[in-house]
Amino acid sequence: MYYFSKDIPNALNRKEYYKKDYFYSMILVTGGTGLVGSHLLYFLLKGNKQVRAIHRKSSNLQAVKKIFGYYVNEVEAETLFNKIEWQEANITEIPALTDAFKGITHVYHAAAYISFDPKHYKKLKKANMEGTANVVNLCLANSVKKLCYVSSIATLGNGLNGAPITEETHWNPEEKNNVYAITKYGAEMEVWRGTQEGLDAVIFKPGVILGEGFWSSGSGVIIKTASKGIPFYTDGGMGVVDVKDVVKAMIQGMHSEEKNTSYILVSDNLKYKKLLTKIATRLNVNPPKKRAPKWVLMVFSKIDWLVSKLFGTRRKLLKATVNSLYTVSNYSSLKIERELNFTFTPISETLDRVVDCYSMES
Repeated sequence: MYYFSKDIPNALNRKEYYKKDYFYSMILVTGGTGLVGSHLLYFLLKGNKQVRAIHRKSSNLQAVKKIFGYYVNEVEAETLFNKIEWQEANITEIPALTDAFKGITHVYHAAAYISFDPKHYKKLKKANMEGTANVVNLCLANSVKKLCYVSSIATLGNGLNGAPITEETHWNPEEKNNVYAITKYGAEMEVWRGTQEGLDAVIFKPGVILGEGFWSSGSGVIIKTASKGIPFYTDGGMGVVDVKDVVKAMIQGMHSEEKNTSYILVSDNLKYKKLLTKIATRLNVNPPKKRAPKWVLMVFSKIDWLVSKLFGTRRKLLKATVNSLYTVSNYSSLKIERELNFTFTPISETLDRVVDCYSMES
């Protein structure tokens, strides 16, 4: 890759060559119809990038246009949307995916299957592990200059004695890891394998991503739940981050000379009670005041399992979910703040924006 050529005398010129190389790139985005992918597409197009995005036959492309509408008026949203080169392909289907890689120089891999239900392990493995292996292999086969992969803090280990979890807090296979975490960790291993074979890559591990546009999945469910004025809270907590910060970090990571490294993306670590209270306050509903004992939720989880077995219904309260609701973890994002001079959006600003959007649409 010419931006690392011996003819370039210093780091400043290498950086300028790198930026020039990225400017004349053809970018492929996977997962473009999801929360991260749709916001990413907007910022790439606003940056005048040439973008190809793959989608499954069942994907809702109008959801992407809706996301664009949060940033610009309807006419400009339509104009930007029409600049995307959409191609029907699935990361698990090699022929169509191979075709999608033609002429591609840079890849943002944000596609993933999300479930914590053990019965979905095969689907999770197929999409997250095998799908990522396919992306990595095609990056290598097509001499892609850089891959940006969206992973998760779920691939990190637990901090000892309450110590902050960093990129060096390694995964422990002996822990009772949920199926989603197992397959995302396996996907990361495919990316690291690619770096050993000559691929430049950067991995981002976001916490729970707060963003507008998808109210029936991910963090949108948290906001929808809080809007009902639920009286109960659990003892756990989580690391959160603004979707705009995730996208900003991805683009900045792709522009930078940093490679074959990973970054945690968590702007704040919040207890569930505090987060639900912040959301409830903004929605003018009652915040949670009663602590829900863990054993009660475990009983409901077992009942939920039995009902699922007897009637074939979808699980609503998994054991892994209950455990997460009572787990407190403290994630540190100092690495990206130092190495990429990155600044996160204050959680209060994120919630003001996202909850306001929810209020207008609900």
